[in-house]
Amino acid sequence: MYDRTDQNENLANLASWFVDTPLKIMLVLVIAMSLTRLSKRWVRRLVTRLLTPKSDVSDRLGKIGIGLPAALTVTRDPRREARAASASVVLTSTIIVTIWVIAALMVLGVVGIQLAPLLAGAGIAGVAIGFGAQSLVKDCIAGLFMLMEDQYGIGDVVDLGEAVGVVEEVSLRTTVLRGVDGTVWHVPNGVVQRVGNRSQLWSVALIDVDVAYDTEIDRARQLLQRAALEICTRDDMAPDIVEPPTVLGVEALGADGVKLRLTIKVKPGTQWDIQRALREHIKLVFDEAAIEIPFPQRTVWIRTEPDGPGTPTGRST
Repeated sequence: MYDRTDQNENLANLASWFVDTPLKIMLVLVIAMSLTRLSKRWVRRLVTRLLTPKSDVSDRLGKIGIGLPAALTVTRDPRREARAASASVVLTSTIIVTIWVIAALMVLGVVGIQLAPLLAGAGIAGVAIGFGAQSLVKDCIAGLFMLMEDQYGIGDVVDLGEAVGVVEEVSLRTTVLRGVDGTVWHVPNGVVQRVGNRSQLWSVALIDVDVAYDTEIDRARQLLQRAALEICTRDDMAPDIVEPPTVLGVEALGADGVKLRLTIKVKPGTQWDIQRALREHIKLVFDEAAIEIPFPQRTVWIRTEPDGPGTPTGRST
């Protein structure tokens, strides 16, 4: 163009801009698309490797035609896989947004737009948004770590301080619980200071039973163990029992009786039904064996019109 226009630099520069600029923009877009595809693949693999158990030996050996018994195969945890999927989506989205923001700035630079004013304005806007949405950012970061650490999941019974209930929904910003009375709690993840998960992996059915001081402790322990075994072998309870019941012994010497403690390791979330069934059956077994479950007793004086000065007319015990 420079030669054909008798060395016209303006036309030569214009022609160069129309040729070079689209190629540069196309190059930036191709690199951004390639990085996007790579980030989707590698972030998902990295998060899955970090948050889920290591690859099965059977999978690796299966590729070379060697199989392992089922007992030696590592079972996959659907909950961990779902958690890894959620965390990988969040991280992938963040990386993709970063890639395309940088690509957009590079395209604007190629076109010839001055980036300094844009970056200064974006910095001021970012500071303003950061101050206004710092609680939102705090909630999202706390939610991300909660998902990565698997502190709780949908269906778990958790204690978040003021709110206690079953987890119905988990997101980056909030956790939704439903209490025993039906109350739905929306708890921002950023305000959760501690988490008590009552139904993760396994739970414990714990029963404390008081007996009178004149009761033979060994006999009471035997009856308590028998009652617990009878409950654990019931058809409706046996599938939920993880380990046999254990009578730990004397837990406390109270004002009204001796406290015996019984524990049973059960499947998560089943401890409350088993505890109710245990209390009912223990009461029946102790009644049959004439073992007294003590209760506070008081002497009550009933005063009416006295026959004489300071003389009570009756007493009730």
